Amino acid sequence: MNTESSLGKAPMLPLIVRMAVPPMFSMLLQSLYNIVDSIFVARLSSDALQAVSIIYPIQNLSLALAVGAGVGVNSYIARSLGAGDKEAAENAPAVSMVLTAVHYVLLAALSCLCIPAFVRMFTDDPAIRSMCLSYGYIVMAFSFGQLFHINAEKLLQATGHMTAPLVMVLIGCLINVVLDPIMIFGLLGFPALGVAGAAIATVIGQIVSGAVGVWLIARGKCGLPLKGFRRSMVTRQVLRQIYGVALPSSMLMALPSVLVGGLNRILSGFSDMAVTVFGVYYKLQTFVYMPVNGLVQGLRPVIAFNYGAGDLKREKASIRISLLISVSIMAAGALLSQLIPVPVLRIFNSDPDMLSMGETALRIISIGFIPSALSLIVSAFFESIGKGLPSLSVTLLRQLVLVLPLALLLSRTSGLSGVWAALPAAELLTAVCSGAVLARELKGQQKAASPAP
Repeated sequence: MNTESSLGKAPMLPLIVRMAVPPMFSMLLQSLYNIVDSIFVARLSSDALQAVSIIYPIQNLSLALAVGAGVGVNSYIARSLGAGDKEAAENAPAVSMVLTAVHYVLLAALSCLCIPAFVRMFTDDPAIRSMCLSYGYIVMAFSFGQLFHINAEKLLQATGHMTAPLVMVLIGCLINVVLDPIMIFGLLGFPALGVAGAAIATVIGQIVSGAVGVWLIARGKCGLPLKGFRRSMVTRQVLRQIYGVALPSSMLMALPSVLVGGLNRILSGFSDMAVTVFGVYYKLQTFVYMPVNGLVQGLRPVIAFNYGAGDLKREKASIRISLLISVSIMAAGALLSQLIPVPVLRIFNSDPDMLSMGETALRIISIGFIPSALSLIVSAFFESIGKGLPSLSVTLLRQLVLVLPLALLLSRTSGLSGVWAALPAAELLTAVCSGAVLARELKGQQKAASPAP
């Protein structure tokens, strides 16, 4: 069965499992880049760990732009295929490659200009600042590897090819894991480069995986030819359809950077240890959220294709099954956080104060894991059908509109525990709103599909 008929006719549960499992592993491996860097540099000093954590929001902005643009192209291709517009789908790979190059130039220039001012917001320590700049300049100046990797990944996923992206990220991750200790600590005759070595190991892994991705696309492995680029391919309508999803999606991905920065400012009013604990939690939670984000990667082309084909029954089936899977993942993460928080926290640090504070934080925050599953699936659903604004609204509630005001309010009434409680409270409130918005959209589609009396 070819990819197009598979998306439109294959049994839904096996289809979603086949589409979602490779990107779930891919996203887990992708998350290891920053986590592995953090684990190794933590062996240098707590200052080195803090430096990598400070730069993380800027790295996330880079990832946000790459993923947002990729999601826009992904949705555009899948909807075009579902609507039978083969020519539009075949033009997309060349257009996306050119857009990725433009994005890189803009991103690298702006981020390198802003890094010094950004670092000054979080530390006055000259040693930490120096490490921040060393790490930040390297990972952002050479971020083209990450951008082209994500672009190729989304092109492959748009046509149902899920295994190749997993291979790409596995290659890059293995390179990073092998090179990190060599370049950080100076093994096998290499000089000890500290945090700069961690950055170099990261970008080498990203560049190799990006090169593999571009090679796969050039060889036609995504099922669409990589045509020679022509200006006529880039029309206002094409850009509107791509960026109509890409911009909200990028903003969705960028919101964690705003959230981390805002909460760090609130937490710094309690202690530096509170900031460190939140940084450690944020890395740990990627092991829970990244598999669900991987599920979303596999879900998008399924929803987009069937939406384009007008098959509401399969749309609803894909939502039900993906919700069941995502709730199961989130429940497992919540259970581990409640039962064994200390052993999990020891991966990064064994400081008794950090472990004590982190245990409380992890148990409180993880209460919000399960309700967040609904919000994530609803957000992905609206991105898939080309409606970026509702998707953006859901995530704005989760990561900005509710969390920061709640954290500020509860910090004054309940202290540090109130800050931790703001996160699950925001997830619960957002889940209620997400369910209502989803029900209204599906009802509208049902009404539009019903024959006139």
